[in-house]
Amino acid sequence: MKNGSVAIGIISAGIMGERLLNAIRQQERELLQACGIWDPAPAAMQRMERTFPDVPRLADAAAVIAASDCVYIASPPASHLPHARAALQAGKSVFCEKPLAVDVTDARAFVAEAGDRGAVNFPFASSPAVATIKSWIENGCIGTPQRLSIEVGFARWPRPWQADAAGWLDKPMQGGFTREVVSHFLFLSRRLVGPLHGLTGRASFFPEAGKSERRIAATLQAGDLPATLAGAVGETAKDDHNVWMLECDRGAVRLCDWSIAQRRMPDGTWHQAPDALPQEQARPLALKRQLEGVVKLARGEPHHLATLADALNVQETVEGILAG
Repeated sequence: MKNGSVAIGIISAGIMGERLLNAIRQQERELLQACGIWDPAPAAMQRMERTFPDVPRLADAAAVIAASDCVYIASPPASHLPHARAALQAGKSVFCEKPLAVDVTDARAFVAEAGDRGAVNFPFASSPAVATIKSWIENGCIGTPQRLSIEVGFARWPRPWQADAAGWLDKPMQGGFTREVVSHFLFLSRRLVGPLHGLTGRASFFPEAGKSERRIAATLQAGDLPATLAGAVGETAKDDHNVWMLECDRGAVRLCDWSIAQRRMPDGTWHQAPDALPQEQARPLALKRQLEGVVKLARGEPHHLATLADALNVQETVEGILAG
């Protein structure tokens, strides 16, 4: 680390790579800096040259790893573990995009090898709305948790802003909304309620052969609580709709559309957190705190990010649903 500033290199210049790069450039260089980016697609690298002319465009993944203190891996899921292993072998820490991988057996082996030298980008770990919900749960105002439910829906998949990545994002090998979206809410369940286990789930790929799933349904346990999960494409007019809800014996809390924390009062009405922000405004706040965690990860300090063990538990659940 040069003068104490953490050098973050980025593998892949897609949507997530560009989003994190933007966030890095808004932070103090004395804390962290982008040391380089690489993408195998020439068009993506040309876009980086136009958009971020001050960020080094490196020759390959190995060059990114060599330049970095921490490597952010934002490439398609099947490539995550090869890049992560190369980074760890070079003595660098790893901040990986979710899902951790698509091969559960390989992911288990990787997590056993990696220990605490990596983390996964689940922004709910840094969400202001999640912090509000956590405080409501912990102060006992809604009573004892009893059950959990997760619902997600999309007008179409991929979502419009992901259309350029449809080549892998709408294929069953690496893509689908269960890996890309439901995984976030499974992580949230694990973080706030408990480890995920006891899964019974199924996925429907009908009617489009060769495409990612169009509907899922599952029951599972989060810690000691029963949980239900449902998701579908084409059954809502919204591009992206989701509700995570924890019901208790004296009320309930829920997270709606990524960033809106709400609490059900004794009279049955729902009250929104007074400081609630739409996702467009909440995302930069969460990304800033995620990067604060990445700096701690790179320095070998305790952090609040999703651990590799967290991500593995989520991946096992996701792949269990898809296999069903």
